[in-house]
Amino acid sequence: MAYYGRSPVRILHGEALQPFNSLALQASADALVTVATTEELLAACRWAQQRDLSVVPLGQGSNVVLAGDLNALVVLQQIPGIELIDQRGDTVTLRVGAGEDWHSLVQWSMEQGLYGLENLALIPGTVGAAPIQNIGAYGVELKSFVHAVHAIAIATGEQVSLSASECEFAYRYSVFKGRLQDRLVITAVDLRLSRRADIHIAYPALAAQLADFPGKEITPQQVFAAVVAIRSSKLPDPAVFPNAGSFFKNPQLPAAQASALAARFPDLPGYPQPDGSVKFAAAWMIEYCGWKAYREQDLGVHPEHALVLVNYGNNNGRQLLGLAGRIAASVRETFGIELHIEPRVYG
Repeated sequence: MAYYGRSPVRILHGEALQPFNSLALQASADALVTVATTEELLAACRWAQQRDLSVVPLGQGSNVVLAGDLNALVVLQQIPGIELIDQRGDTVTLRVGAGEDWHSLVQWSMEQGLYGLENLALIPGTVGAAPIQNIGAYGVELKSFVHAVHAIAIATGEQVSLSASECEFAYRYSVFKGRLQDRLVITAVDLRLSRRADIHIAYPALAAQLADFPGKEITPQQVFAAVVAIRSSKLPDPAVFPNAGSFFKNPQLPAAQASALAARFPDLPGYPQPDGSVKFAAAWMIEYCGWKAYREQDLGVHPEHALVLVNYGNNNGRQLLGLAGRIAASVRETFGIELHIEPRVYG
């Protein structure tokens, strides 16, 4: 048992982590604790510091690869809460506990008439994990809605708050994957949403899904439903087919390099970015190289989405990373492009 003031937390030892990562990879942790308050988190961090153990926070384990056993205290982050902290005109600021389920928050915000997150529906994970890689889908990124991120410094227990600019958001990146990696545990996120709809449906798959509504004003509810339909049809349920969603990032190339690549592969989907660069579809490259629906024993690439690697059995993270490495090597050889994985690797 660990204490911070009068807040006790129960520390478990030698726990299997297979139930706590969406890839269902075999691994264990020296110690594991579940926290539902900031005080419990502080108690857990202090306990780990006293034993010279690193702290590994996990929400739903939906964006991690456990490559081996962890000599660490794994903190299962379950801090709840949704609080309205500010309202100015049509803009509403919410403070959301890091342990809240992301998709449930998107659903709840829609029911309250608070818009902006609809393109990010059905992304697995918790609110606390969302800013770490600046989650995004269908032309929208989380950074557009973050006002502040609140966290605990693991080493000192200091409670810190970072503004959106201090989070240094970029494509699938934030300061929490950079210079502050492994130094903070996020406890809450402040999000600014609007009572006025701002529809984003330029993404081709989303526009196609909504093509039945020509000449009509598209509503956030319709965008939400379309996103859910697309993701449900293409992305397997981790409870049925253990996976971590999109395993590779879409490569983003400078204009000159992008033009040369497009000339070699005119069918390769590319998406121009505001800075003049072009983001290319990694899934198309992987499928072109013949990996879609590939399977070797109990590991494979999902037949509906080439970015999704699936653990069909009781595999470990090293086996999964081996398959990912072979996929990346074939893309490099064919396209001259280096693919980078999205999930954080531990162990």
